[in-house]
Amino acid sequence: MKGQNYLTETCRQSIQGVKDTQDLLSGKWKTSILGMLFFNGKARFMEIHRHINGIAPKVLSKELKDLEMNRLVKRTVLDTMPITVEYELTEEGKSLKTVIEAMGEWGKAYRRNLPNK
Repeated sequence: MKGQNYLTETCRQSIQGVKDTQDLLSGKWKTSILGMLFFNGKARFMEIHRHINGIAPKVLSKELKDLEMNRLVKRTVLDTMPITVEYELTEEGKSLKTVIEAMGEWGKAYRRNLPNK
């Protein structure tokens, strides 16, 4: 059709890749959870809850289940009394290193450049 722009296959694949990433990391808390696990390593449920301000335990549980289902986080139940559950990044989750680091650096720079109010 006249005047219609066509995307190259590379462009189309890149757009789909961004969409897939957004779908996996969608929601208010997933990137915070991944960042916390990336920067701090393994953590128990309550440690994650303490470090992520404002997240309700029920929401944290749901987000961790989603991340586990998408193979970004591994859940390990330890044989302790009471039972202890630890969460850590999988190799797939660790592959987000450059994304998480870039977001962290961008966020720090953005915050430094905000006008003081």
